[in-house]
Amino acid sequence: MGYGVIESQGDEITLIDFGAFNSPAHAPIGQRLRYLYEALLEIIARYHPDAVAVEQPFMAKNARAALAIGRAQAMAILAAANKGIPIYEYTPAQVKQRVANYGASSKEQIQEMVRLQLGLAEVPQPNDAADALAVALCHRQEMHLESLLTKERE
Repeated sequence: MGYGVIESQGDEITLIDFGAFNSPAHAPIGQRLRYLYEALLEIIARYHPDAVAVEQPFMAKNARAALAIGRAQAMAILAAANKGIPIYEYTPAQVKQRVANYGASSKEQIQEMVRLQLGLAEVPQPNDAADALAVALCHRQEMHLESLLTKERE
């Protein structure tokens, strides 16, 4: 499971941290989920985010992978909810649209746009971390658009 922490002030985006959690592969499911949950709580305690954005479950090529992804997403939602942090969910197409302006962008295109938008020398690794940063950038863009629409209505 990847995570990405950014800060946004106006047009400025600052990369704070990113990485990935790898739960013990052969541990029982309860132990793996607890590991993810506790790791997420550590990130929340360290950075005190204003919001948590997650990618909504998608149909993976096999049911086992889809179930594992859904469980990990549930841990992220639970960790944020237990700390009273607002949670936002975005579909893979929404993330692609907000980050690359094209809802059918390839994984490589999205990763390159993450690199460019954050001013990095290379694409963040591992891939799960780059994906998490893409979701964070999507959320930032979504909040920016919502803010503009709210101002226009006033």
